[in-house]
Amino acid sequence: MSLKYRLVVMNFLQFAVWGAYLTSMGSYLGRAGLGDNIGVFYSIQGVVSIFMPALMGIVADRWVPAQKLLGICHAVAGTLMIAAGWYGLSNADIEFSVLFSLYSLSVAFYMPTLALSNSVAYTALDKAGLDTVNAFPPIRVFGTIGFICSMWAVDLLGYQTTAAQFAVSGALGLLLAVYSFTLPKCPITQNSGKKSLFEALGLNAFSLFKEYRMAVFFVFSMLLGMMLQITNGYANPFISSFGASAEYVNTFGVQHANMLISLSQISETLCILLIPFFLRRFGIKNVMLMAMFAWMLRFAFFGMGNPGSGVWLFILSMIVYGMAFDFFNISGSLFVDKEVSTNMRSSAQGLFMMMTNGFGATIGVLAAQTIVNRFCQYNETGHLIGDWTTVWYIFAAFALAVAILFALLFKYKTAKIRS
Repeated sequence: MSLKYRLVVMNFLQFAVWGAYLTSMGSYLGRAGLGDNIGVFYSIQGVVSIFMPALMGIVADRWVPAQKLLGICHAVAGTLMIAAGWYGLSNADIEFSVLFSLYSLSVAFYMPTLALSNSVAYTALDKAGLDTVNAFPPIRVFGTIGFICSMWAVDLLGYQTTAAQFAVSGALGLLLAVYSFTLPKCPITQNSGKKSLFEALGLNAFSLFKEYRMAVFFVFSMLLGMMLQITNGYANPFISSFGASAEYVNTFGVQHANMLISLSQISETLCILLIPFFLRRFGIKNVMLMAMFAWMLRFAFFGMGNPGSGVWLFILSMIVYGMAFDFFNISGSLFVDKEVSTNMRSSAQGLFMMMTNGFGATIGVLAAQTIVNRFCQYNETGHLIGDWTTVWYIFAAFALAVAILFALLFKYKTAKIRS
């Protein structure tokens, strides 16, 4: 199998693991009586991303080859996620502490794999003499396809409101764990000469904050990260909430919320392929501004739409999501890769993950939980109903404010990524 195909399989499984539960877990938690804690469950992905990706990045740079560490992390995460699924399926009364503990430990080992898989791909492509800006996006697009496939599988199997989605995720994780050990070898940095403890631990990635353009980039990466998990946590409960109305109960969106939401990931697959052109043509600043305005539209369209006559607004929201996610997440990762030296590649990717999926996602999803719980509540049929329009407009206003501030403060004129 060629290198590109090997990396395609890695990316497909990497995101299939996540797609099995990420967009449907909120609906399951609501039916399990844990709906008020949706934000807490999603926030743990951010909490562990504050330290685990950076820590594992340091380990991969210094001691354990990235492809082996990727496999170890998936083995642990997959086992724990299967345990979470087994617990949820075996018990009628779900204890928050038990399910949350198993889920949190699994996520703690999964989140670092997002940065590790990037490092494995970038290293392998570099060693093969290929340009990452042009070669990586067509490979990464299969990660989104994997995400969509597992979303559809969970939907069509009827697992959106059951803990079986966790078992599916765990099984895919174990498969990737085995596969990871067959991936191209990644070098570790050999200690040579006299190094400070700071350098020996790989913490010199934090020195990037001394550079104005990188400091501003990471701060706004955190602010953008605040938007990442909002629709993952609440889009499914929001669309499903229309099932409380006789007018919408039989619409496709209500019956198959996951499949409707998957249009977002389909949009991702197209937008990923546009990244090389947009980065070369417009530069990182304008590309990230496009992402910020796309987030604003993502939320605003949700606020205006419904699964009946307004379903076209939901579809537009799904379409702009591709730009909102890819033009920030993928482009940002490529920007970091081009801006740092190879000996801190994994550490810098871990730092980027910490700022986005760590601090940003944690703050964002907990704030979103507070806002949603303020304006919406569960009814007797398990639907989360309330003033969703106001909720989505609040999120849209935040995205607009971030875009304006970024346009004013990010002054790095030559931040175009060239092949």
